[in-house]
This record gives sequence, structure tokens and C-alpha cells, in this order.
Amino acid sequence: MTKPAAPIVSALPDDWRSATLLGRIDRGGGPSPVLIRHGIVHDMARVAPTVSALVAQGMAEPSGGEALGDLETLDLSPNAGSAIRLLSPIDLQCVKAAGVTFAVSALERVIEEGARGDHERAAEVRTRLESALGGSIRSVVPGSPEAAALKDALIADGLWSQYLEVAIGPDAEIFTKAPVLATVGWGAEVGVRSDSTWNNPEPEVVLLADANGRAVGATLGNDVNLRDFEGRSALLLGKAKDNNASCSIGPFIRLFDDGFGIDDVRAAEVTLRIEGTDGYALDGYSTMREISRDPETLLAQAMSEHQYPDGFVLFLGTLFAPTQDRDAPGRGFTHKVGDTVTIASAKLGTLVNTVTTSKAAAPWSEGIGALMQNLAKRGLLAG
Repeated sequence: MTKPAAPIVSALPDDWRSATLLGRIDRGGGPSPVLIRHGIVHDMARVAPTVSALVAQGMAEPSGGEALGDLETLDLSPNAGSAIRLLSPIDLQCVKAAGVTFAVSALERVIEEGARGDHERAAEVRTRLESALGGSIRSVVPGSPEAAALKDALIADGLWSQYLEVAIGPDAEIFTKAPVLATVGWGAEVGVRSDSTWNNPEPEVVLLADANGRAVGATLGNDVNLRDFEGRSALLLGKAKDNNASCSIGPFIRLFDDGFGIDDVRAAEVTLRIEGTDGYALDGYSTMREISRDPETLLAQAMSEHQYPDGFVLFLGTLFAPTQDRDAPGRGFTHKVGDTVTIASAKLGTLVNTVTTSKAAAPWSEGIGALMQNLAKRGLLAG
């Protein structure tokens, strides 16, 4: 793991002094939830031992917490063994994701499927599909009569896809991205499978929801994706999405308050920069204004017939479609080991990760059992 050259303060929201931030740190004895108010970091472990419990208590003020100092002067590092190690900001929450929620990403999924995961065929499939669709998919409301009519037309043309079904049909794609406690945070390495030859980051806004499915905050995430695996078959979604270190979140969750709320999520603009050790650079931009389903609609679909007693996070999907060639013409983009991925949004901050393979990334070794043992040893589970 390599610490970003810039300190954590450079990764904070523009107005971080007035924001309420939620996260997790390890001061050497085990993970603790932290609240940051007016720039001061408060260890909340004695108030609530987990981020999940802190959210359940509705805790937005650091009453009873241990003040550690100003975030600008504390040395928070992602490196193991650091005096204050910054972790992924969630713990017991389930990690869910919504897919194909933007028109551009919907088309890219159809292209992956049509190319059967072969990047060399992608350009041909893209040309045919864009010619048939034009810009019509961007203005279609999912589940509407217009969407049904478009579906019929595409079926008649032999262009219908399971990805278009979730893009414009009544049911959103909601899947489990990663196991509980398996996400990585700011500054950590993110992993792609060592046997993948066509993959990319997916910069997304991520909602934090409580056990009732109510959105209480938001952060940034990287839903690392393997285009070759998912393109070969949608039944390989698990292998394409859930691998060691393939899900990053952070740097902190920004809790909703008088200065930040769900409307800020709806209006969020997200930038992406990829920098390779080979000198390659790619810049991307997306706006949540182009999402096809409202974030609260996606939350409702995630909760429609399921419960999450410890809360959950929901990746809201990505507009980013990496088509810029990296090596040979027509091959598009794929990661190389050593790439630095920077995802940023003014009111959520900056998430920075370095790419490696899932085999080479630090192994995930501390699950729910280890967390409970640690909290019990520290006397944080009493009562």
C-alpha cells in the first residue's frame, strides 16, 4: 500500500470545516468510529463501538467522544502500522450497488455483451447500437409506456439486451458488491483479477442508509469492474464485481445536515483521473443529474423485500464509459498495475487508490468474528 503524496486534508470536501464527517480509524488497538465536527476528530468507540451502531443512535454530535485533535494536524495514514490508520468508513453495513443507471453505461454494458467480452469487437458493436438508438435512451423514463415502446422496437431489430431491461424496464439492477468489512478506503490499493484483460474503475456516489432504508449521508466509491468477465456472461457478475480489494469507499461519509442533503447528491458532479506509470492519463466527468432513476427510488428498490438491520450503503451507478484507447487503436481502456485512480466531488472530497491485482493486494483477513473479538477484548460490548 502506498500513501498518497498529499495529506488527508487535501482529500476533504471544499467546505469540510462546516461538514459533519463520519469514518473509521485504527489507533493500534482496533477499529473505532470517528465523528468530525468543525474539523475536530472525535473517537466515538466508547459511545458506539461501530459505525453501524453510531448511525442507529442517530449520533451527529460528538457528545461523549474522545477529542483527538484537528484533522488538519493529525497524521491519518492508510498504511498498516501507522499511529492513526484511516480505514474504510463503513463496517457492518451491507454493500449494495445499482447498475446500469445511466444511459451511457447502459450502452457500454450492451456493447460488452454483444462483443462477448472481446475488446477487439467492441467498436463494431458500438457503431451498430448507436446507429439504432441515437439519443433516444437518454430521455426515456424507466418503466414508462415510452420505455415499453422502445423495448418492442429494439426486440424487432434484434438489439434487445438484458442490460437494457434494467436500464429502462421497471426493475433496477441491485446487486451485492462486496462482503461486510471487505471494502478498502482512501489510499489503499484496489484490485483487479490477475486473469482479466479488459477492466476499468467505476467512479460513483454512494449513499449510506440506516436500517429503515433512510439515506443519512453520502460518500465516493470505486466499483471496480471487469468488462471481459461480465461481457462474456451476466452470470459472471460475481466474478466481475466481487474480488479482493475490488471495492473502495471514502475518504469519509458526509452526513446529511442543514448544509448538505439528498438534493446535493442529486446535483453532484464527479470527476475521474487515471494516471499510469507509463505516462498514460485519462480524464472523465459525470453528473448525477443524468441518472435515470432517482437515488431515493433506488434505495426503495433495494429495501422493497429485504431488510438490513445494520444498515447498508448503495453505489448509485456510473456515467463513466472508458472508450479512450490506451494501447492499440480500437482496444479502448484497461487498467495496468500501478495506475492511480482519483475520484473527486466538491462536497464529498477525493478518493485516491492505486491499482494492483486482487492476488497481490493485501489479503482480507479480519471479518465479523475478528471484529467482535476485538471489541469484546477492548470492553466495548458491555451492556
